[in-house]
Amino acid sequence: MNAKLTKSRQSAICSDLGRVRLQLLYKASVHGFTGAAFHQQCDHRSPTVSVGYNDSGFVFGGYTKQPFNQSGGFVNDDKAFLFTFTGEQLLKYPVTGPGNAVKMIGNSGPYFGEALVLVHGSTPVAYSSPGNYYNFTAAEMHGDDLDLTECEVYQVEGRSTSMVTGCLKREELIESIKSYKPTVGSVTRARVLLIGPVGAGKSSFFNSVNSVFRGHVTSQAISGSSSTSLTTQFRSYSVKAGREGKPLPIILCDTMGLEESKGAGLDIDDLNSILKGHLPDCYQFNPSAPLHPEAHGYHKSPGLKDKVHCVVYVIDSCKISIMPTGLEEKLDAIRRKVNLMGIPQLVLLTKVDEACPLVKEDVRNIYKSGYIKEMEVGSRLGVPLSCIIPVKNYSEELELVTDCDILLLSAVIQMLRFVDNYFDELSDRMSHMQTKE
Repeated sequence: MNAKLTKSRQSAICSDLGRVRLQLLYKASVHGFTGAAFHQQCDHRSPTVSVGYNDSGFVFGGYTKQPFNQSGGFVNDDKAFLFTFTGEQLLKYPVTGPGNAVKMIGNSGPYFGEALVLVHGSTPVAYSSPGNYYNFTAAEMHGDDLDLTECEVYQVEGRSTSMVTGCLKREELIESIKSYKPTVGSVTRARVLLIGPVGAGKSSFFNSVNSVFRGHVTSQAISGSSSTSLTTQFRSYSVKAGREGKPLPIILCDTMGLEESKGAGLDIDDLNSILKGHLPDCYQFNPSAPLHPEAHGYHKSPGLKDKVHCVVYVIDSCKISIMPTGLEEKLDAIRRKVNLMGIPQLVLLTKVDEACPLVKEDVRNIYKSGYIKEMEVGSRLGVPLSCIIPVKNYSEELELVTDCDILLLSAVIQMLRFVDNYFDELSDRMSHMQTKE
């Protein structure tokens, strides 16, 4: 859902209430102009700001700290107020009868005293009676136009509370990653291979994860915008828990970007060598000549610790619908090869904030967005929705953002879970073979 209340008017309300932000709960044009729809979305949520809109251009409503219910009685709220806007300026009408500030009626929307009702009687109209516990003039508040074009209700969220909760979640994820141990004794660190088209954000993802653990935005891997791959070497990046900290139990392997044309970008034969653990770190890719077993640094007898334990396809959300057929075919060929090798696969969907307005407004909306389903990402890439992880890499930001960190860390956690699946499957196959013998 997109909020109709403009950013400047949201800011005016938030400035009046303190260090808060607004989270949209109910939108009549989406959920319905009925009391039932309003109560389903808003009951037991508080504090709230209710907003009505009419064709005359008036934006008006009320605030209450009390949670809505359907008891039929009045509730006391000495902080309640009605409001309207003159331009972008907030004009408030404080409650004059706190004991009757808000009435809990089942078949209507927000019901402030007997003075203002939005979605009155489950219809797209407002009811107005100045002087009943709130003093205002009808002409000033809504221009005597009681036909509603929209009604919204926002929950008021304290920034400090949400920030503390977010920080705790972030620290919990960080500790979970730091304490991870592969289930196979011969492997100390999970190896995750990042594959994707040029410019999708492979290197940026490593830089972003590295930034979270460094505590500031940093850029170790070469990243940016280009028509050809900026990554020309195979790199095995180790992430450290802080500048002087120990390496984390995960290695992110970066490759040359995929390109549509043959003889350009990552070569499928080189990919085979990467998956099996033959490629040395810093190997210089040459699309016209794949790695030869006699090449310098070639690992002839790689162990399980050298092999790839999970493959992650990094895909730009903005380009899913316009992905060239040749590139789609390359991805399909890679996916089939990886499947045959029994390596689990995930899709990392980047730049969702650029593709979806709801996420751009607030990155916490990333799992509410219908974008992934609408773009049929799963069917186009041949993976179930449960294997698609949306993230926002750091690109223009100068400081870390807790909500972005949580998405990045959650993606790493999911990768480690899939690595465990790989080791579990490997152990099962070995046990089965021993049983047959």
